[in-house]
Amino acid sequence: MTARPQCQPSGLYHLSLGDIIVTAVNDGTFQASFDLIVGIDHEECARLEAARFRVVPPRMTMNAFLVQDGGRTILIDAGCGVSMGPTLGMLTRNLAGMGVRPEDIDTILVTHLHPDHVNGLVDGNGEAVFPKAELVVNRADLQFFRDPDSPSRAPPEAQEFFEGARIATAPYADRIRTVGDGPVLAGITAITQAGHTPGHTGYLIESGNDAVMVWGDIVHMPSLQMAAPQAGTVLDIDREKAVATRRRALDMAAADRLRVAGIHLDFPSFGHVERRGDAYGFVPEVWRAVV
Repeated sequence: MTARPQCQPSGLYHLSLGDIIVTAVNDGTFQASFDLIVGIDHEECARLEAARFRVVPPRMTMNAFLVQDGGRTILIDAGCGVSMGPTLGMLTRNLAGMGVRPEDIDTILVTHLHPDHVNGLVDGNGEAVFPKAELVVNRADLQFFRDPDSPSRAPPEAQEFFEGARIATAPYADRIRTVGDGPVLAGITAITQAGHTPGHTGYLIESGNDAVMVWGDIVHMPSLQMAAPQAGTVLDIDREKAVATRRRALDMAAADRLRVAGIHLDFPSFGHVERRGDAYGFVPEVWRAVV
């Protein structure tokens, strides 16, 4: 009798993008709650999720993305690390499944400085997991999370994030590069998508005639927030701006037929946004057996 599987095979999915390979790397899943959501009644949240065959209470996906371009090995976000329970922090294990070691990472592009995106930068002792990597962070985000007055401007649910961001970035202090909008590496452009945090950033990756936009937290619960874009989160620094940014990002992706990927989109995350009346929906890219 074969043993009962305890976990999924390595959470990896490769997308060929011109001369670049972009790999979705799953960091795990998280049992969430509609307490995260504001701007919409929680009963309506449950109805919308159930109508789309989603589990209630909701479960959130955590991803990161590896970008391989010639001699460069780039990571977008670093996952949860050891800080958020046994169903998360699978990033380095899954990278190892494709033969990538932490010391192989040259650059880490950060979407924003929340724990599920940067806690994986450090181990349980606060030491750098990625010993050679340059850290690229939007300057507005870094300034905000370093400003001692910022906690007074943040929601109560995000207070502990400031110390977490300090711990996560401390070992990289001498190799942090701050950026705004514009090219950050050949073929990769940073686009500020502020609201969730002041420097919340997406990364547009282009090669040949192909492209993908990697989102941070444009959506946390994709089915719900595409059906109801007005649904914000208790963690948004500027909720009105976050909602406007989400609507703009969804509208651009749908109008331009731009492939997207996201930290909280269901693994393996790649797909397209379509308009559905006044709302939106996500159409996953067809799985490919060959890269």
